[in-house]
Amino acid sequence: MIELTLAHSPDADDMAMWWPLSGMRDRHGAPFPGADGRPAIDTGGFAFSPIASDIQELNERAIDRGDLDITAISANAYPSIHRRYQITRCGASIGMSYGPKLVVAAGSESRTLDDVKNRARHAGGRVAIPGRHTTAYLVLRILAGGDLSTLEMPFHQIVDAVREGRAGAGLLIHEAQIDPESLGLRVVLELGPAWTARTGKPLPLGLNVIRRDLDAMHGTGTCERVAALLRSSVQHAIDDGDRTRAFLLARSDERPEWKNKTLLDRYLTMYVNDQTVDMGPAGVEALQMLYREGARAGLFAEPGAIDAI
Repeated sequence: MIELTLAHSPDADDMAMWWPLSGMRDRHGAPFPGADGRPAIDTGGFAFSPIASDIQELNERAIDRGDLDITAISANAYPSIHRRYQITRCGASIGMSYGPKLVVAAGSESRTLDDVKNRARHAGGRVAIPGRHTTAYLVLRILAGGDLSTLEMPFHQIVDAVREGRAGAGLLIHEAQIDPESLGLRVVLELGPAWTARTGKPLPLGLNVIRRDLDAMHGTGTCERVAALLRSSVQHAIDDGDRTRAFLLARSDERPEWKNKTLLDRYLTMYVNDQTVDMGPAGVEALQMLYREGARAGLFAEPGAIDAI
């Protein structure tokens, strides 16, 4: 049995994609009541150890240490790790005219991106972001035509920071982007539609990557075999939607918003779908566009051809 770490963010789509590989277990690793905790699919001689962590923490770990066998990252982080990690064709989050949202408090005078930029020059107007390596921040910088004054914090703290006036604006990712108005916020800019209008492409947000040296450590073809298992896991999570939702509901003590079936179903439809099983040529082209635009803005060097597995 070859043991592999499988790191992911704690949001609904990542949790949903990988439970078939690790079994229906709680955050402490114990099987759910009535479940045996075994994987729902044949793992082919691999044992996957899930690690849930904030996406910015995963970005930094992939960049600084590169020790995780499989990990979620922001698409923005890939140029920094492309020699160590290879993108898997499954597990990507690609916004088809939707994505992160730049928001302000409902009573804010800011109405446009320029308003937010002007306010960000003052301490109370800074933009709360979920991490400097996140794709949301990369795209905001490109659309804004330069850097903004920011506050970096875990994504789940941004809503309160904006609502309470500790930040003049905030960049929402994950489930919070679904219905910010209900949280006392107002949308200034939807990054997905703005990106598509600029480039004609969907917006790649999150990626799943695998260490390139797994073949050297465990034998030729290991990366291909693992990538195939990852695709099978995502497909199983989609096909067995009832159990996927039951899994998330059982973990909703950590994320009470998952008890809202309408919100959860909408989010899973957006980020766990056929394109998540395999990004296809359209997904690769969208990534190439993102990196071309980022390089043109002077934010990083292009990582070269996308050899997704």
